[in-house]
Amino acid sequence: QVQLVESGGGLVQAGGSLRLSCAASGYILGINTMGWYRQAPGKQRELVAVITRYGSTIYADSVKGRFTISRDNTKNTVYLQMNSLKSEDTSVYYCGASKGGSDYWGQGTQVTVSS
Repeated sequence: QVQLVESGGGLVQAGGSLRLSCAASGYILGINTMGWYRQAPGKQRELVAVITRYGSTIYADSVKGRFTISRDNTKNTVYLQMNSLKSEDTSVYYCGASKGGSDYWGQGTQVTVSS
């Protein structure tokens, strides 16, 4: 099993910044892709940004140029730097990891952007 623990969410004004962290523990050997997803009330969970163990990244069009995903393999941690936040970024953000065909999820952290 892989455990994922997110931190760094909170309340911020529009235009502000937040940094999310996700630490992986447990049977972490073999984790390939890690990333961030978000789900707003009444909406489906959507991809925000993902990064492979080799550093390749994919971003949702809505966050390109504002969010940056990074990964520290020595700490088994993935980060999401969110700048120029907008009210539409308000959501619960989940950390996800893929390993051997299985997906693992954190408990989620709330990000609220006030306009």
